[in-house]
Amino acid sequence: MAEEKAVNVGPAGIEMAYERLGDPAAPPVLLVMGIGAQLNGWPDGFCAELVARGVQPVRFDNRDCGLSSHFRHAPEPDLRAALLGDTSSASYTLSDMAADTVGLMDALGLDSAHLVGASLGGAIAQTAAIEHPGRVRSLTSVMSSTGDPAVGRATPQALGAFAGPPPMNRQEAIAQVVRISRAFASPGHPFEEAEVADRAARSHDRAYDPRGVTRQAVASLASGDRTAGLRALGVPTLVIHGADDPMVDVSGGRATAAAVPGAELAVIPGMGHDLPRALWPELAALITGLVHRVEAARPSDLPAR
Repeated sequence: MAEEKAVNVGPAGIEMAYERLGDPAAPPVLLVMGIGAQLNGWPDGFCAELVARGVQPVRFDNRDCGLSSHFRHAPEPDLRAALLGDTSSASYTLSDMAADTVGLMDALGLDSAHLVGASLGGAIAQTAAIEHPGRVRSLTSVMSSTGDPAVGRATPQALGAFAGPPPMNRQEAIAQVVRISRAFASPGHPFEEAEVADRAARSHDRAYDPRGVTRQAVASLASGDRTAGLRALGVPTLVIHGADDPMVDVSGGRATAAAVPGAELAVIPGMGHDLPRALWPELAALITGLVHRVEAARPSDLPAR
């Protein structure tokens, strides 16, 4: 299905670009991507694995990303200050981004959906489950953390990938994405440089807004620790994390699973902070396994939508 755009989404009334895949009658699975990543951050082949396992993936651009609404007239985000504890430059929080996700469900006519979030998307999905539990059938948090700064820390090498002057043109912007992606890549699997560069090029040509990435980063820092909210969560939850994640240490995934009552934890050897091709079948099987278990337990008189 081609990309579409929903308008007047959520309390902020934003536009959101999305793509709905698979059988419209299958269980809906909203895929929430990480910081600065557009809907194509969920690879086509991975989405095909999900469709083949009987679910309906919906991938979309978060606010300030891709073809969804950008907050270009917001105050200048100050990431350095936010990292030091002053988050006053935040234009919004993860609660607002979670409300966008729920608003997209409304636009699609979904009373509820399964949420799968990766990295920052995992934090958004967690927030949606905490603040809108009746709208979330299940939660899968991938390579994410709780917001507690004591866990899920990046390695110095991973942080070092962001060093250097900002890109001045399209070629430099693509090269920057490739360099950062290589630093985050799964050590147990080949790094597909050509594929990463192609996706970076398509994303750049679709929409390029480095300030939007910074606004998302400050929003995350302004949103604090979700551990208490996760401990009260009654939503069926799966936590997937790479054992070798350099950007969000596996302690972040372990803390997430420990906080959510009854959560399952799958630590994947050789996986870093990406979705390597070789792991698509395993990851899709884990995600859809939870979805189908939850669907089987839903009361039969509930609407399918």
